[in-house]
Amino acid sequence: MLTVRGNPCECRPGITRRDVLRVGALGLGSLTLPEILRLKANAATGQPQGAKRGKSVIWIWLRGGASHIDSWDMKPAAPAEVRGEFRPIATNVPGIEICEHLPLQATMMDRLAVIRGIKSNDLGDHTPHYILTGFPDRGKRPAIGAIVSYLGGTAGSPSSARSSTGGQATRAAQIDAMPTYVSSFKYSHEASTYTGPQHRPFIPDGDGLANLDRRRDLTIDRLENRRELLMQVDHLRREVDRSGTFEGIDAFTRQAIDIVTSAKARDAFDLKKEPPETFERYGKYCQSLLMARRLVEAGVSVVTVKIGDWDTHEKNFRDMRDQLPQLDRGFHALITDLYDRGLQDDVAVVMWGEFGRAPRISRGDGRDHWPEAGAAVVAGGGFKVGQTIGETDSHGARSKGNPYTPSNILANLYQHLGIDPAATIPGFDGRPMHILDDREPVRELT
Repeated sequence: MLTVRGNPCECRPGITRRDVLRVGALGLGSLTLPEILRLKANAATGQPQGAKRGKSVIWIWLRGGASHIDSWDMKPAAPAEVRGEFRPIATNVPGIEICEHLPLQATMMDRLAVIRGIKSNDLGDHTPHYILTGFPDRGKRPAIGAIVSYLGGTAGSPSSARSSTGGQATRAAQIDAMPTYVSSFKYSHEASTYTGPQHRPFIPDGDGLANLDRRRDLTIDRLENRRELLMQVDHLRREVDRSGTFEGIDAFTRQAIDIVTSAKARDAFDLKKEPPETFERYGKYCQSLLMARRLVEAGVSVVTVKIGDWDTHEKNFRDMRDQLPQLDRGFHALITDLYDRGLQDDVAVVMWGEFGRAPRISRGDGRDHWPEAGAAVVAGGGFKVGQTIGETDSHGARSKGNPYTPSNILANLYQHLGIDPAATIPGFDGRPMHILDDREPVRELT
């Protein structure tokens, strides 16, 4: 949670650096945002180059592992104890079928690529470390967002600006007012490890910046309550500017204040800026996807989102019947918006779980963990879409060929961001650590 703090002062002329606002933890323990920025600048010396600017990734986690057999890799000819209760429907790409509870995705399959038979970690645990890092060893490697942050981010240079439709503003030069890496779920899984704590994700609690907090002893016209904070931040900027203290403030503290008080940041996190019909299109279940769309438009390079709970050891079909249509609605809205805004090449989207579900239905109409095969849906990024990639056997149990892994898909995402997956970053002991060991991308996407 962001916390605006300060010693008792009126933020008038005569303020010292010690009295200046400290912008709080961002989920990083005692680190303040100015300290994060200082650490990031210190880390920049000697770091590998190669990150281009102007590209973003929206990474969607279906926590628990959504059943691939009941969504994007159906087996209608399999025995009843394998095929389950759902039937496939045709999509707008001849020969491709997906679940009946994904009708909106079926109408836009020409904008999607489904990767089938993905082999995940053999541990079968519910942490997304493999799909975040490309390594099955839990907690030892930095997440993709931490890597991008370490390399300096990729989004928002003026040269990468592009026009959008419907009178929307161009996407340009906004990274200075936005974090590089934002997560909508508060877990320890998104480790920064040897990239340093300053590269952990920015985690906005509640309704984004509307949940900014302050210390009681901060008295800029005696900030009255948290619900009015966005308006009060405007007043804060006027007070600081009028006092002339910006000239005497440490450059990183000034940048931290700019991030919190800029209209870019406030607007990006403020879902109230969206018309009611947009909320209706995304639905309550997928409002985090709406936030993700706003953030990449504002210049955030990596946004990670968690949608639902798909750990269906029991009542698989009941839960899938409830969640799939809601996911379908929000995902369709996201991809449609990216295309309508001309961002389908700038923004890559991947939607996946940590593994698939077992082919054979188990107790209580459930499906257990199945790391041998899963599915991912990819969109945008200039990728080749309108196709399925990979094929599983007649029961959806294993890939018929050499399976792709999360590392291969992450290689595509890194390449989209302009980052060489073969680049290295110093580890804890100073030894060079490759961004990915298995750096072969999914060939069919490129």
